[in-house]
Amino acid sequence: MCRKKKRVIHPRYHSPCQTPYTALRSLLSVALSSGMVKSNLIIPFISDKVNVQPFRRHCSVISDEGVQFKTARVFNSTAIFTLGACMIQAEYGYSDEEITLQIQENAYLQYFCGYEAYDDGKPPFDSSSMVYFRKRLTPEILGDINEMILSRNKTEEDTDDNDGNNDSNSGTIIVDATCAPSQIKYPQDANLLNQARKSTEQLIDRLHTPGENKPRTYRKKAYKDYLALVRCRKPAAKKIRKAIGKQLSYLRRNLESIEKQLHQGKALTPAEQNRLIVIQKVYEQQKYMYDNHTHSVPDRIVSLSQPWIRPIVRGKAGKPVEFGAKLDISVVDGFTRLGYLSFDAYNEAGTLRQTIEKYRERTGHYPARVLADKIYRNRDNLNFCKEHGIRLSGPALGRPKKDELPDLKQNYIDECERVEVERRLSLAKRKCNLGMVTAKLTDTAFHCIAMSIVVLNLRKLMLSLPDFLKQHFLYFGFFVFSFIQ
Repeated sequence: MCRKKKRVIHPRYHSPCQTPYTALRSLLSVALSSGMVKSNLIIPFISDKVNVQPFRRHCSVISDEGVQFKTARVFNSTAIFTLGACMIQAEYGYSDEEITLQIQENAYLQYFCGYEAYDDGKPPFDSSSMVYFRKRLTPEILGDINEMILSRNKTEEDTDDNDGNNDSNSGTIIVDATCAPSQIKYPQDANLLNQARKSTEQLIDRLHTPGENKPRTYRKKAYKDYLALVRCRKPAAKKIRKAIGKQLSYLRRNLESIEKQLHQGKALTPAEQNRLIVIQKVYEQQKYMYDNHTHSVPDRIVSLSQPWIRPIVRGKAGKPVEFGAKLDISVVDGFTRLGYLSFDAYNEAGTLRQTIEKYRERTGHYPARVLADKIYRNRDNLNFCKEHGIRLSGPALGRPKKDELPDLKQNYIDECERVEVERRLSLAKRKCNLGMVTAKLTDTAFHCIAMSIVVLNLRKLMLSLPDFLKQHFLYFGFFVFSFIQ
């Protein structure tokens, strides 16, 4: 009889460069005693806005007194743990599966999330719980948290600049808009129709009852016609149009078959019904573009899995069209705030008045300057700014007057200062996970965008720390963000 060999347990390797957890706690308690606070001070702020009960249901609660996830340690608060996990994911770009493993193995991340002691046992929660976390932390809640962080870190030295236009107005707002692209396949009409046709074939197979005559779908012939197009290196326009026409005919036949089966008393699940509605909408749009020889249609669907995504024409070099959410931000004193956010393509000039009014609610006065590009300089915005004593950067509309010389120096200064918003957007896309939104739902995608803005401000606050803290916490990375006041 062959016996199994006993598993050899090797000791866990600890790098000599890594600070022990006990030493880490003592170091933090001493170094951050003056003017610095721990992240659990955020708990009273968000506890009224985040419902803790849903987290307890989805995170394997053992007791009612303390929230115990899958570990033996009790966290200080479920809300602070949720917020910390989402911040770490936005900073490092981890997937839902990776974030659980990283928190399990990294002592710094555990302390950041509110652990009372280091625990490398089981993963703290299931990776699917991140979806519930993102749904609860809405952009409105994250916006309030962002305001709280900025207000707590504002010092007496932070004074608004004033260009002297109006004594009651002070400060400068820099505004701009961008697109947060979603992770979808580049939409092509033939590929979209092929996916819709495959989905209808699956619905026909599901509705078919054994023993009955199954509707003909011509799936092999349809797939062969699709491959004849995609295998061409550079297909001509006539060939593309011919292939699209064939796919439309196959899709129309499948939709008619599904409609007949539904009239016979067969039913679809709610998910299948929503899928069918999207496919019918895609067919109508593609049929309209095919018949009218055009490539544009209102509210065009570019993805079956995410039908709310719309093409956004930005006119950027290399990316004339982007697919994702459009947002506008405002930068005041180097810190970023999220403005309007939507998956529909909108004119960002219509959100300037709302941005200025929010600034007035925060500070009690209107800004002295608004730095923006040409798209914001319409007549409504110019009249609004003139009425409230605000100078909107850029040249005046229409032809320049003969006896009026433009202030080239002031225009140059405005353009140099307006670059700050471009820097913030670039940093958010490169380092804060705004360059590619991987969330598949509308509310979770909005959460990722709002969390990127919060992390962007935290990165700026980390740079303003004293040199002593930078030397001791440089290897912490994002972990140090939780101790900023």
